[in-house]
Amino acid sequence: MSTFVVIGGDAAGMSAASKAKRDDPDLDVIVFEQGEWVSYGACGLPYYIKGEIQSLENLVSVTPEEFREERDIDLRTGHEVIDIDPGERVVTARSADGETVQDYDSLLIATGAEAVTPSIDGLDREGVYTLGSMSDGKELREYVGRARSEEELQQPDRGPACQFLETCNGPIGIVGGGYIGVEMAEALAANDFEVHLFQRGDRILKTFSEATSETVVEHLREQNVAVYLNAEVEALAGDDAVEAVVTTDDRVPVEMVLVGTGVRPRTGLAEAAGITLGETGAIATDSYRETNLADVYAAGDCAEAEHVVTGEPAYVPLALTANRHGRAVGQTVAGTPTKGGGIAGTAAVKAFNVEAARTGIIDHGEAQEAGFDPVTETIDANSRAGYYPEGGTVRVTLTADRGSGRVLGGSLVSEYGEGAVHRSHALVAAVTEGVTVDELSDYDLAYAPPFNTTWDPVLTAAKVLGGQL
Repeated sequence: MSTFVVIGGDAAGMSAASKAKRDDPDLDVIVFEQGEWVSYGACGLPYYIKGEIQSLENLVSVTPEEFREERDIDLRTGHEVIDIDPGERVVTARSADGETVQDYDSLLIATGAEAVTPSIDGLDREGVYTLGSMSDGKELREYVGRARSEEELQQPDRGPACQFLETCNGPIGIVGGGYIGVEMAEALAANDFEVHLFQRGDRILKTFSEATSETVVEHLREQNVAVYLNAEVEALAGDDAVEAVVTTDDRVPVEMVLVGTGVRPRTGLAEAAGITLGETGAIATDSYRETNLADVYAAGDCAEAEHVVTGEPAYVPLALTANRHGRAVGQTVAGTPTKGGGIAGTAAVKAFNVEAARTGIIDHGEAQEAGFDPVTETIDANSRAGYYPEGGTVRVTLTADRGSGRVLGGSLVSEYGEGAVHRSHALVAAVTEGVTVDELSDYDLAYAPPFNTTWDPVLTAAKVLGGQL
């Protein structure tokens, strides 16, 4: 019997394990997971902390028991793989019961990503949090619970009060204006905390267009979130517990700080085994996710993948990519070589009553490095027919190559529910297929007054940019 070993039990790892076992029931599939949680939706943690999702278990797609009993996968939680020996084709895992040596025929490294630790003094003070795991989410939910009534605190899914402070009603500092920073600003402000968001650069959501970033910042401020741009955080001041966020220009009193300055691929185990890293710092693979070592694959947030616009390796750690590529590895190991596709960097975010999405290449510097001559236009258009009693505005930013007219990327923002995210799907198709703005303007998109205008905002943006080209 052939043995498929997976290191890491989240999106990529469990997708690979499940698909491999489904396609080849005779395959011996063993998964080592360092923690106790597997196959969970980390993207839902801000909404659990906010209170919209009532139980942490609701974020789990498939329980460990279901994997073991229903899918016949040998899932070993609480097992940290500490060594890969590609010569002997074995891995060594450590658990509370000691060390285990397991041989493999095929191996998937799905070790994910870890939070970036910025160069800020005071990160070790009490009251400083990150959000990278289920346990982090649990701790932050307990913190938010301190601002609620005693009756609410008796709910069974509530943990104990936060351990550091007498009162936990703010102000709170958030360091980092990416997805986690924006989503957690909403989660905390919605629970009546005073929120201060610090961004080192001149705009938040820097992978989105400037127009989208500006729209989101304006809305955050309308919701009484204090946003500090060009704010280099130098220290988290205090004695034992954090008391203030210190920037080059300000000292802002806080009772808690959430640090969300991005993630980096967790590659130490792979490097020690002689596996090659790419220029992005993530594990390099071919189009089938195989590394430089035969029968050793890497997928998910620890690996890079080919960008559909540039054709070059890129590192974009997102959930769908991990699931797609993990599933593809599972099929490959089971006997059907499968690539799983490239990446376009497609992402979405919600901030209170605003939604935004992006895909492809928007930044002109990045486009120029890839050999393009970028041109960008931003338009505002109605989300629904003008005579329809509801609706709002969709702001579309579209970037194309001047010479070829090829659509390189786009960014959209609208009121929540007015379709920025769903409209981005048309741009994903255009970016992936390499169509021109003129071809995009001819897309036969659905129309009815409750949903959009005759000329969808995406089509209008394509017409406007095509006219400039």
